[in-house]
Amino acid sequence: MKNIAIVSVALMVFLMVGCNDKPKSELGHNENSETSEKMKEDGDAHEEEGEHNEEEEGEEGVVEISKQQAETIGLEMKPLEERNLGNNIKVTGMLALFPQDKANISPFVGGNVSAIKVIPGDNINKGQVLAYIEHPDIVAMQQDYQEKNDELVFLKQDFERKQTLYDKGVSSAKEFQMAQSKFRSTTSSVNGLRSQLRLLGIDPDKVAEGQIYSAVPITSPIKGYVDEVMISLGDYVAPQSKMFSISDNSKIYVNFKVYEKDIKQIKEGQQILFSTTARPDELLKATVRSVGQTFESDPKAIEVLADIENKDKDLLPGMYVEGRIVQGEKSGYAVPEEAIVKEGEQSYIFILEEDGETEGNTMKFKRIPVSTGVNDLGFVEINIPSEMAKNIKVVTVGAYTLSSEMVKGELEHGH
Repeated sequence: MKNIAIVSVALMVFLMVGCNDKPKSELGHNENSETSEKMKEDGDAHEEEGEHNEEEEGEEGVVEISKQQAETIGLEMKPLEERNLGNNIKVTGMLALFPQDKANISPFVGGNVSAIKVIPGDNINKGQVLAYIEHPDIVAMQQDYQEKNDELVFLKQDFERKQTLYDKGVSSAKEFQMAQSKFRSTTSSVNGLRSQLRLLGIDPDKVAEGQIYSAVPITSPIKGYVDEVMISLGDYVAPQSKMFSISDNSKIYVNFKVYEKDIKQIKEGQQILFSTTARPDELLKATVRSVGQTFESDPKAIEVLADIENKDKDLLPGMYVEGRIVQGEKSGYAVPEEAIVKEGEQSYIFILEEDGETEGNTMKFKRIPVSTGVNDLGFVEINIPSEMAKNIKVVTVGAYTLSSEMVKGELEHGH
């Protein structure tokens, strides 16, 4: 029994030593392998997800919108161009007409309107008939002229006859003087009536022949456009009452206001560049014609009149203008103020990428950082490499909307 117990103990010790020396169990090896494979798969999955997110975020500084979106927000683009810019005298003013290029038309005699031949906006020539008026007094004036003219023929013959008799000593001086006075007085009346008929547009020679006109024409003294018609058919128009307003816009000029501190820099012949509210992107030229010699009290400024060099029929009296008097300028790339997007101290513009129109009917725009310079008449100078400036289209309207779309896209990708 003792030997059996010893053998049993020895066998147990042998088995325990064998287990400790054996290589890692297959179970332990499989568990570690599965764990490693799982970690590897998780890493690959995270890597793939990161690549996918990076693709979704797209290229940095680029925003993509559909053509429909661009149309909805009123997106506008223009090629980048060079402009003349300068830190010059800023002035404001208004388009105006010289007094001789506008007319308010009134009748010389009162009458009722029998016909109107024009409407506002019509282009008319000098001497063109605008309306007709009629009145019994007009007819009476012609009858009076006929009677006085016929009487004058008799008085002239009587005066010449008595002058001959007086010269021969046959007639008395008194008879000669009375005939002379009557002839001269009637001659004056006839000449006066003749002038009045001419002012009314009636031919006195035709009236002298027996023709009577029931209506007289109202004509334009200048060539131009009809601004206002202030009458209707049948209206009675009193003498000197305003019937029509005519203006010749081809001779329009600019009336600028220049403040006291800038007066010494203004001279006749200087060039002025200006733009109108209707066409803020277009620069027009004018030349200083005269500098006023009297201050206006409110504001304290003088008038500077300038002739427009490139007249355009789209320019109308009363239009507000902004300009600058050229003191020296430089050429550079410039964009409208609305095209500049500011983020902190940095300024940006958006340009259409060369492959901006994709197959998906979308447009791609890239944000470009720029440094700005002179701000002149609504345009801002930008410094941009010349090689980049060639053949690019800049977003001039809707740049801030594109910037908002870009920020919105970045926030969505961040989530």
